[in-house]
Amino acid sequence: MKIVLEHLTKKFISRNNKNEIVTAVNDFDFEIPDGKLIGLLGPSGCGKSTTLNLICGLEEPTSGKIYFGDLDVTGLPPENRGVGMVFQNYALYPHLTVRQNIRFPLENLKGADKLSKEVIEQRALEAAKLVQIDTLMDRKPNELSGGQQQRVAIARALVKTPGVLLLDEPLSNLDARLRLQTREQIRRIQKETGVTTIFVTHDQEEAMSISDYIIVMKAGVLQQMGEPQKVYNEPVNLFVAQFLGNPAINVFNGQIRDHGLYIGEDRISDFDAEDQEVYVGVRPEAFIPDEKGPFRCVFDRVETTGRDTSIVTHNENCISDEDIRAIVSADEKLNNENGIIRFSLKPAKVHVFSKEDEKVIHG
Repeated sequence: MKIVLEHLTKKFISRNNKNEIVTAVNDFDFEIPDGKLIGLLGPSGCGKSTTLNLICGLEEPTSGKIYFGDLDVTGLPPENRGVGMVFQNYALYPHLTVRQNIRFPLENLKGADKLSKEVIEQRALEAAKLVQIDTLMDRKPNELSGGQQQRVAIARALVKTPGVLLLDEPLSNLDARLRLQTREQIRRIQKETGVTTIFVTHDQEEAMSISDYIIVMKAGVLQQMGEPQKVYNEPVNLFVAQFLGNPAINVFNGQIRDHGLYIGEDRISDFDAEDQEVYVGVRPEAFIPDEKGPFRCVFDRVETTGRDTSIVTHNENCISDEDIRAIVSADEKLNNENGIIRFSLKPAKVHVFSKEDEKVIHG
């Protein structure tokens, strides 16, 4: 099911100051295609969960519209929207078995929607098989691991065959290995069911690894939406560039002058734009050790972590961190004469931003 948000805005009265209005979601205006998995991404407090609550009907918008397909659902209560919701804390009933937890939404259907016990049992078993917990149906939540509890919550959301599945930070309570396994299962389930899914997370690696599209938010404002790799490769502003990537992008004070891009006195490339002070973002994978390279850094050390080798250097113009990290091949030969190491930079991995508004500048 396609989801369309038209100028969606949500404002709250501040808890700390009754006279202050907080805008949690500010003029969201975009379309989520049918059958896709969307990663809603941003730092804590940026409005991700509020957006999810608006879509499912737990919050009423201050202004704007929400459409599921061609149907305006802005005023519909949550139970009439055909939405499945999975919460961060799973929200399972501790006194019920897995089977009873999954069946619960179907047993509460009334009138023409009411199902027979046989149909309810069949659909519960199908949902359990989909998330691979059909052998655990008679256990209670406290007899399950965190990953198994999460799958029960997903099965319970899917048993109603919703048109939209909403996941609010579903992996945050799991350890690293289990997070990886569970996010892969979420992707598999989404592909098998074809349900339009919105996955809220502050973890950019999670969002980029399983999403068809990501939406990056900051302070209630949509910053950028697109395919994960495209957003990573073509950030529209400094915030998006810094938020995506691990290790993070290296940011330098720079200049555009005489049709060139400079970091300090090093002309790192040609750049056809008006002369100005800029921020220069250089991805860790952009660095190529090169004895004749234009960019000079002070060599510090080499760190090897499995297949990755990081050259750690310093440059007085770097403002993002004390250390500059360059990820290179383990076979790369390094020449750090007099403690200075030179690099060439891959043009596609270097991004230039205005110091005035931090938006990207194309040379």
